[in-house]
Amino acid sequence: MTAEIIDGKEFAKDLREQIGFEVVKLTEKTGKKPGLAVILVGEDPASQVYVRNKGKQTIEAGMESFTFKMPDTATEEELIAKVNELNANDDVHGILVQLPLPKHIDENAVIGSIHPMKDVDGFHVINTGLLATGQQAMVPCTPLGCIMMLKDKLGDLSGLNAVVIGRSNIVGKPMAALLLNESCTVTITHSRTKNIEQICKKADIVVAAVGRPQMVKKEWVKEGAIVIDVGINRIEVDGKNKLVGDVDFDDVAQVAGAITPVPGGVGPMTIACLLSNTLTAFKRINNIIGCSSS
Repeated sequence: MTAEIIDGKEFAKDLREQIGFEVVKLTEKTGKKPGLAVILVGEDPASQVYVRNKGKQTIEAGMESFTFKMPDTATEEELIAKVNELNANDDVHGILVQLPLPKHIDENAVIGSIHPMKDVDGFHVINTGLLATGQQAMVPCTPLGCIMMLKDKLGDLSGLNAVVIGRSNIVGKPMAALLLNESCTVTITHSRTKNIEQICKKADIVVAAVGRPQMVKKEWVKEGAIVIDVGINRIEVDGKNKLVGDVDFDDVAQVAGAITPVPGGVGPMTIACLLSNTLTAFKRINNIIGCSSS
């Protein structure tokens, strides 16, 4: 069999259009626009590209975009002071501090300084705790995009056997929590897991988020399973750089029912879900009924 390709790029485009339509309606109703503030510390080239893309898509969705750049010599205290300033700013509904931060700054302290209602990355311990206990939380963007695509493809996920490969706080753990909240039977595997291939082989859903290029082979995947590849890895093929996921796409596509490609799968959903979270934060802060469940 040949797997169906889950087109994250097209899904994200549709999601951004839905968000833009809702932003117009809310702006007409309230006279306010959702505002997203992004803080970039230092000159990391990849981070600069991400921040530019976030700003561009925020504006295209009809939202206000605020970007604050700080030198890599900025202190932790200066960064937290900027976060607190944005916490108090009524025009800002979502705050994102671009990671990674310079080594002299404690990321946990900075994330902890963001007001939980404005924490559109979903990394604050209050949001992670709410998610883990099945309550209304701000959900990390990448897992949120994954669960949206899974529900779009499969509908009801109840009772399905799901395996998450990876246990990071950014993807693995929140992904497992989201799947549990959808009444899946969930197994988290990681670098110390024994017989990982046999565990994955039993899954109806495999989410690979471990950061190892092309680790998942077709022998790991049950025929007809849905495979979500979160990994983004650069490898050299015939002297050229190539982007690949944690899944050996060509190999696994021979047995999977559906699969996300890299690039063009989960990646485009991340910024779209950041916009979705900003819209959700705007609604919650302004006590507007009909908040999305993210």
